[in-house]
Amino acid sequence: MPALRLPRFSSFRAFEHPGYLPVWTGSLVSNIGTWMETLALGVYVTEVTGRAEWTGGVAALSYLPGVLLSPLGGALADRFDRRSYLAVGTVGQMVLAGLLTVLAFTGQLSVPMVAIAAFLNGCISLLMGPAFSAMLAELVPPADLHSALSLSSAQFNLGRVIGPLLATLVLATGGIAWALVINTLSFMAVLVALSRLRQPRRSRVPGTQGLLKDLVADISRGVQVAFKDAGILLVLVSTLVIALLVAPFIGLVPVFAIRVFGQGASATSLLVTCQGVGAVLAAVGVGALVDAFGRKRVLSSVMVLLGPISAAYWLSPNLVMAAVSILLLGGSYMICLTGIHTVCQTRAPRELQARISSLYSMVLNGGYALGVWLQGALADRVGVRFITVSASVFYLALVLSLRLLRPRSFDATEA
Repeated sequence: MPALRLPRFSSFRAFEHPGYLPVWTGSLVSNIGTWMETLALGVYVTEVTGRAEWTGGVAALSYLPGVLLSPLGGALADRFDRRSYLAVGTVGQMVLAGLLTVLAFTGQLSVPMVAIAAFLNGCISLLMGPAFSAMLAELVPPADLHSALSLSSAQFNLGRVIGPLLATLVLATGGIAWALVINTLSFMAVLVALSRLRQPRRSRVPGTQGLLKDLVADISRGVQVAFKDAGILLVLVSTLVIALLVAPFIGLVPVFAIRVFGQGASATSLLVTCQGVGAVLAAVGVGALVDAFGRKRVLSSVMVLLGPISAAYWLSPNLVMAAVSILLLGGSYMICLTGIHTVCQTRAPRELQARISSLYSMVLNGGYALGVWLQGALADRVGVRFITVSASVFYLALVLSLRLLRPRSFDATEA
């Protein structure tokens, strides 16, 4: 007898499918370690340099390679076995984390070394991202893809909740080196999950022009499909605007906590944790919202709300108000990006899902890299609040203009 599916539990439907839970759990463990490292290194860079431009610049280095590598990652993911592909990338990330750990224990850690490691780790992550998204699409049927992507975002943000809390404790008792040790070991959870995964075989068309030419042709095909599909093109443009103007709040959390409120790792941890809690709560409830109101209405409404919520966060008069605001911001940001990513995956032909996902990653990561560095650099010159609030207001103006000038532009996101 098939399992009863209640609408209020629609956000959890992906857990009904074999293979999804091990991947979800392994990714959660790894992300806890990653967020421990992210917070520890963010505080380290901010305290050593005292400049928002450096904090934003190091954060940008993790995402800047996405402009070139995300499309390549999508083409590779559609060509090779995704489980093996992800395993190789995970080992590479573990090696980088291990090198940072050795540098920390030997007293050789420095801001340039952190920047180099962030860049290399970003390269690997961005090559892996499209394969991971496409693998999730293979583990669940199309009807449950929104659930799978929402739960994936939830586990990422659970890592954002748990990781900073653990990092704060570890930094206070053992120092940055032990936080890096835990991150290095956490990658084992992903390798164990991949080893237990049994994916269906995919039919692949053999290359005919050599690997390089075939990859270029594959990327071009994905771009052509994205530009011809009104729904995909709309959400990709929307992703770029969000990435440039709103998303930098993520990388600038240490700057806000240290420069504006005059506090350190504990305040940074609080804000990062609250953002994660908001995203997790949104992931649990978004399925019911989509069932009740439809994807188009939910996505378009939250995109408008994202601007005022972002401005409220940056205008927070104290740390408590900032924590409440970033909780709401984390939830609305998660709903926007999950809805956008779902549109990309559901409207793409199955054989092109990794390539369309790679374009989404390219726009998101490239826009974020530029936005977080630029807002950090300007914040050093004219003030953190002025720049970030201005970006939020400009974002709201762009979204409202789109709604007024093209009121039916979001129709293509429904199906």
